[in-house]
Amino acid sequence: MEHVRDLRLLPKAHLHLHFTGSMRPATLRELADKYGVHLPEALTGGEPPRLRATDERGWFRFQRLYDLARSCLREPEDIQRLVREAAEEDVRDGSGWLEIQVDPTSYAPRLGGLIPALEIILDAVDAASRDTGLGMRVLVAANRMKHPLDARMLARLAVRYADRGVIGFGLSNDERRGMARDFDRAFAIAREGGLLAAPHGGELTGPASVRDCLDDLRAARIGHGVRAAEDPRLLRRLAEKGVTCEVCPASNVALGVYEKPEDVPLRTLYEAGVPMALGADDPLLFGSRLAEQYEIARVHHGFTDQELAELARQSVRGSAAPEDVRAKLLAGVDDWLAVDPAA
Repeated sequence: MEHVRDLRLLPKAHLHLHFTGSMRPATLRELADKYGVHLPEALTGGEPPRLRATDERGWFRFQRLYDLARSCLREPEDIQRLVREAAEEDVRDGSGWLEIQVDPTSYAPRLGGLIPALEIILDAVDAASRDTGLGMRVLVAANRMKHPLDARMLARLAVRYADRGVIGFGLSNDERRGMARDFDRAFAIAREGGLLAAPHGGELTGPASVRDCLDDLRAARIGHGVRAAEDPRLLRRLAEKGVTCEVCPASNVALGVYEKPEDVPLRTLYEAGVPMALGADDPLLFGSRLAEQYEIARVHHGFTDQELAELARQSVRGSAAPEDVRAKLLAGVDDWLAVDPAA
């Protein structure tokens, strides 16, 4: 019997996890009961829902399920519970640093407004970090389905809270809607305020989406970015600039971007020298958390333990973690490799 190292013990950073999507299914069911929210079978059946977001109808269904789950987060204690449990799950999977992504405007109506909502989230992150020992920060993300002026307002708010735990600014939702350049001013505000630029791109649309993120938003990281594999010149550019792609293999398959786990171009990106940070995206809807993304790389793409360790290093290097945290995690990766799996 072949002995392999436990991927849950591999120190890593988690850079692509959405707020509501991080919820445990059991927690969602309890909160739905608490507030009298009827959940469809897709969210209660015990198996991840069958989603295919490569067409408008499929994306609408995905977004409807996400919005329904979000509607169950109504009080500060719900937010605190979600963040604490997300941290516990990450620690269990070997994460030493988590950057959780949130659009606070989605929670503002039930939490007393935009500023109170963000402060409740940041307080919950502080508490969870203290309780679990996991380094945690927040990436504020604008919604590309909304007006660019909303994104500018959100960027200013994110900069205002840079000393309270906000480390980056993103752009999420259906990348087929709106142009990246429409949000260039919002990202300029964020960058000028010292925040990392990390928009989504190259998931539901092709390499042009990644190029737009680089050219128009001056992205330091790309949420997903896997479709860059279709353009060798773009791969070289990402590698040369050291732009980390937050790749979420299980999510790519669940949403129909690729048919099978082995179709996700992990090996293409890796061999081109593009830094990657594997992420779980929305475990609530896709059914797998952080360590399972590394398992996909091992089982379906033949990544060796040395290569998996390098993926973990890339996630740490691509993070906004302080230098002491990075050093500790990188040393831990070396220690993981030093262990004889047969021992």
